[in-house]
Amino acid sequence: MEKSPGEFTPKKQTEGSKSLLQSEDLFEYILETSVYPREPEPLKELREATANHPMKMMCTTPDEGQLMALLLNLANAKKTIEIGVFTGYSLLWTALSIPDDGKIIAIDMNRESYEIGLPSIRKAGVEHKIDFIESPALEVLDKLLEDAKNEGAFDFAFVDADKVNYWNYHERLMKLIRVGGLLCYDNTLWGGSVAVPDESLVPVSMRASRRATMELNKSLAADQRVQLSQVAVGDGLTICRRLY
Repeated sequence: MEKSPGEFTPKKQTEGSKSLLQSEDLFEYILETSVYPREPEPLKELREATANHPMKMMCTTPDEGQLMALLLNLANAKKTIEIGVFTGYSLLWTALSIPDDGKIIAIDMNRESYEIGLPSIRKAGVEHKIDFIESPALEVLDKLLEDAKNEGAFDFAFVDADKVNYWNYHERLMKLIRVGGLLCYDNTLWGGSVAVPDESLVPVSMRASRRATMELNKSLAADQRVQLSQVAVGDGLTICRRLY
């Protein structure tokens, strides 16, 4: 069937990734020349272990993971928060990037998925850095904020969970992340659907998160407490630096 003018069709993905690059060959070029040659073996194993998962599209893309690792090192991050773990690919990038005595509070409502990546995490020798908490994230963040010592105590946060709560996470993380620290939000282009003018052209299953993502993008752009950059890597990554 011929597509109607302006009709939205989610882009065909490469190897189960969610890259928005228009050229699959170009995406493969980036992976083969810049990412895979430097990807540690445990990360490769975890990525391959996730490839057959029915929800594999939830996995962070390798190029995005590499970018996060660079940001973690630039920020000299030691204490981090991750909301939305899935099988732990992005979590393992973080664990490999922070010091041996660093800590990650990793929050997800599904431990079963996390355990898929545990063998690779253990092989990498970084499980001791991870405090996995099976819980709704807002409960954990609110609990952390009950202790004043946690305010400004974290260096970095990565959010890849339910899109409708991104702004709720942001407000809490802005208290937990130190001034100068980084907050990264995944999927802020939501498969390209944020640029579609007519929501009726977007699959029904994507609409609620599309609206929440568009609202988040507007709110982050207006938030004078952060310096930000929205990067067209993976499914869109918005990087925020807390200013005050």
